[in-house]
Amino acid sequence: MGIDLFDVERLLLTEAAEPPLLPQDAEARDRVWDRAVRANPALFDGPVVACGGLERTDPRVLRLSWVRVTYRHYALRRVPGATALPSLFVNVAQPTDDGRVLAARMSPSTAAPGRWQLPGGSVEPPQDGALLDESALAGQAARELAEELGISAAAEVLKLWVVTRGENGSVGLTYLAPALPEAVVRADFTAAAAAERIQGRESELDDIALVRTPDELAGLAGPHADYLKPIVSRFSGGC
Repeated sequence: MGIDLFDVERLLLTEAAEPPLLPQDAEARDRVWDRAVRANPALFDGPVVACGGLERTDPRVLRLSWVRVTYRHYALRRVPGATALPSLFVNVAQPTDDGRVLAARMSPSTAAPGRWQLPGGSVEPPQDGALLDESALAGQAARELAEELGISAAAEVLKLWVVTRGENGSVGLTYLAPALPEAVVRADFTAAAAAERIQGRESELDDIALVRTPDELAGLAGPHADYLKPIVSRFSGGC
């Protein structure tokens, strides 16, 4: 499947309403979601942001409309004849100072067990009275980096690097973090995982790898997020 990559310097964000849903599609969605939760009780129906539309308005400006939904909305992908909005997520390309970039593997209890991807997660809607703007998105990316890898980076130092559009039309906002020594990256990840175990929780990520090229990435056993190879190729100068 082809992945679209957009170079971007600025995002224009507007909120849109969730499209109306036929009652029978809503009932089928709920049945699919309930089965998924029975299979994986760690799933929860929290609030998230879906992508209502993506268009280029200038050479390096994208207009993105966003919609408040919950995770069960994406169960519509398994309902024949129904249409789910594309998901919207942030992630972070974390380089090391020797020219590699980090890939992370999802833990068994997650929605994508064993999948290699960048650290990140679904965009969350703003609290009442707050804005979902470029600063807020960078803040969410910084929070994901801290929670999943234990790496502290101010939102201001994360640069929106590329926007991807892939499977199911899902849109990813990829931020580039400042490079760090490998020893720091591994120590921070180990400490974050230990802190989760102390709290009686399983880490969302159970392994990390540092890769320099798509060929090295191909050596990681298991499924890969659809955007991961194009991102690593872009990072290594391959596109």
